[in-house]
Amino acid sequence: MATTEDKRGVGGGVDDWRRELYDSTAERGDELTSTISGLENEPLYTPENVELDQDRDLGYPGVYPFTRGVYPSMYRGKLWTMRQFAGFGTAEETNERFRYLLEHGQTGLSTAFDMPTLMGYDSDHPRSLGEVGREGVAIDSLADMETLFYGIPLGEVSTSMTINSPAAMLLAFYVCVGEQQGVPRSELRGTIQTDILKEYIAQKEWIFPPKPSMRLVVDMIEFCAQDMPRWHPISISGYHIREAGSNAIQELAFTLADGFAYVEAAIERGLDVDDFAPRLSFFFNAHLDFFEEIAKYRAARRIWARELRETYGAKNPRSWLMRFHTQTAGVSLTAQQPEVNIVRTALEALAAVLGGTQSLHTNSFDEALALPTENAVRIALRTQQVIAHETGVVNTIDPLGGSWYVEDLTNRLEAEAYDYFARIRQLGGVIPAIEENFFQREIADASFRYQAEVEAKQRVVVGVNRYEAQEEAPIELLRVDPALETKQIERVQATRGQRDSSMVEAALTALKEGAAKDDVNLMPLIVDASREYVTMGEMCDALREVWGVWRETPVF
Repeated sequence: MATTEDKRGVGGGVDDWRRELYDSTAERGDELTSTISGLENEPLYTPENVELDQDRDLGYPGVYPFTRGVYPSMYRGKLWTMRQFAGFGTAEETNERFRYLLEHGQTGLSTAFDMPTLMGYDSDHPRSLGEVGREGVAIDSLADMETLFYGIPLGEVSTSMTINSPAAMLLAFYVCVGEQQGVPRSELRGTIQTDILKEYIAQKEWIFPPKPSMRLVVDMIEFCAQDMPRWHPISISGYHIREAGSNAIQELAFTLADGFAYVEAAIERGLDVDDFAPRLSFFFNAHLDFFEEIAKYRAARRIWARELRETYGAKNPRSWLMRFHTQTAGVSLTAQQPEVNIVRTALEALAAVLGGTQSLHTNSFDEALALPTENAVRIALRTQQVIAHETGVVNTIDPLGGSWYVEDLTNRLEAEAYDYFARIRQLGGVIPAIEENFFQREIADASFRYQAEVEAKQRVVVGVNRYEAQEEAPIELLRVDPALETKQIERVQATRGQRDSSMVEAALTALKEGAAKDDVNLMPLIVDASREYVTMGEMCDALREVWGVWRETPVF
């Protein structure tokens, strides 16, 4: 028999329930109940406090506005691509790791490059000293790319390359390896990051000023639209924006603002939006605020579809689709009690899957300390496989769709993103906002707020500010042999000694002449130079000579 209190709680509305029942119960006051982004959470969500329009806000999977997923069958038809990030030492070592991952069930390759490669310097440049092969693989020329993919048929694998300023050179190397294997450009599949705007905003691995850098990005978009229809020429990345300290709202808004800037630049070049938009892809972070992350992905799909259709006039439904790769949050990993990172990564990966990602990288538990060991990489990959095959979350599409809380978060994240879009427009667009340090200040403020909450123990980080361990057993770490740097330096110098110097000079001269003109697509010239084994550093130096370099005003 129901009590009076039971009837009152069930029969009244949510406001009555809160006033008569909930508010009389003390809340825990030791931790924040807001999301990491600072969005306040109601204790309960119902149809009374959530506005939801089935057709406008949700629809169906594979149908505009794609809130519930970009494909009709989602994971019932095909699982996400399990794409583990790999790269260290020389091309030989990374080739071995690639083969190891493929043998253990990975379905796509994802390449990490070392800092000299990311910054456009050859391994024997003075600035490369001590960094060669440390954070990723060293790639100086086509010779290294040949070794990196030796024995790996490019016509059968999908490859992702995380590189930005020198992305055009790495793409050219890949095209040349495909030619050597007899794989036409039109059959090469994969993604290259190329997202230079987020470098100015967050990651800081730029070379040239923003305007010529954008020109090079559009050259790649145009080149791929014409010659490489299965290749994604740009992966618009919120991942690094989040890793720099932003919150989920900023990651969502700044990433999409960058995407719109690339669309506008390509249209200004004269490209039809439907000729290139279907090959644009995205790269998001999966952080620990479980439901906020899921809502972030759903809001992102909806915003992108709406803007591509209504603002940029895309008529091909494939242009409206936001396809994205996700990586679990490196910034969430702790050096303290590193095995606990396995749990963090599993929950973040689950959020990415429930949010509808198309491919996924799971971080290894030891990455807060060093490059991952093979054992740690295997556990990270097995995490994805357990989610895919043992949890049942793939058995129905968008299983959290219709959750009053998730739908409310999706709506609020969308609204917050549009507020940021308006502020960016008021500054004149993404590049003027970069030049005024708008993004940098916003991220710095968000990072400061989060760290202050952690230090005040309002946000608990297990093993860091609560549940600390007095003593921790050491774990095995991967050590990169310092001798590999000498080996790579000798390799690039040997490559220079074996090539036709006159052909090298001719290729570099043509590249500089093309860079000095506004109406020349540089990609064919970069491919020609790559065939002559011109190094990436030499090509970047040629462009530095014409375009100069970028210096940022620091933000404190």
